[in-house]
Amino acid sequence: MTVCPPSLTAGLGLKPEHYRPALDVRADGLWFEIHPENYMVDGGPRLAWLDAIRSEHPLSFHGVGLSLGGPGPLDRDHLARWKALVRRFEPALVSEHLAWSVHSGQYFNDLLPVPMTRDALDRFCDHVDQMQEALGRQVLVENPSRYLAMRDEIPEACFLAETVQRTGCGLLVDINNIHVSAHNLGFDALDYLDAIPGEAVGEFHLAGHEADTELGDALLIDTHGAPVVQPVWDLYAKAVERIGPRPTLIERDNNIPPFASLLAERDLARTVLDTATRPEAIHAD
Repeated sequence: MTVCPPSLTAGLGLKPEHYRPALDVRADGLWFEIHPENYMVDGGPRLAWLDAIRSEHPLSFHGVGLSLGGPGPLDRDHLARWKALVRRFEPALVSEHLAWSVHSGQYFNDLLPVPMTRDALDRFCDHVDQMQEALGRQVLVENPSRYLAMRDEIPEACFLAETVQRTGCGLLVDINNIHVSAHNLGFDALDYLDAIPGEAVGEFHLAGHEADTELGDALLIDTHGAPVVQPVWDLYAKAVERIGPRPTLIERDNNIPPFASLLAERDLARTVLDTATRPEAIHAD
């Protein structure tokens, strides 16, 4: 069972242009997520800023480059850099993706889809085990956005559930990714939520998406470049109702708005979490 830090409510992805307001802001339960790959350096201003922000706010590490779903072995040097950062900053949460991004030593600037097969599941579980052993920490695995149907042997939610059972990892449930994938592939987002082992969920992500430039609304793209839309907020509220309150992150990686705009979205997520923890809500459950 995933144990979540009780002090974390809603957080924000940390961007360099927001270092100063992130350091100065005070809000109950606020935390910041970083991609550790952006901080795998020996020194300099980024680490100095992160040290300062860590002194005021909890951090979460969300990896994007380990290629847990890839066919090749994990990069041991990459894992060692991960471990050094974890030791230095003691993040409250650690996560990676059900995806691959490395093949034959070549890195791709994307999180590519994993075929949901038995062989892929075995490799993925082995890689999750290696990451957790190297870091000495439980890792949360995030569900991907998907754009094309594949010849899967195992439904994605079941793939994740079996990974949890075999490795003891937790889950990072990206609500926007569920919405985007359900729209693109034609499945029911609520059925997907029901198939996820709720006790393993350690975190939620919320982000924005956009219609494909050529196909329009027929294909949604997980761009992290727009505000969270109402259908995703509605699905998030249902996820919190079904699974329970979990630390929730507002992701924004493109078209970065002012810090105050992100903080306002963060406050919307905090409201959903607060509503779920009111005594009358608990009693109704």
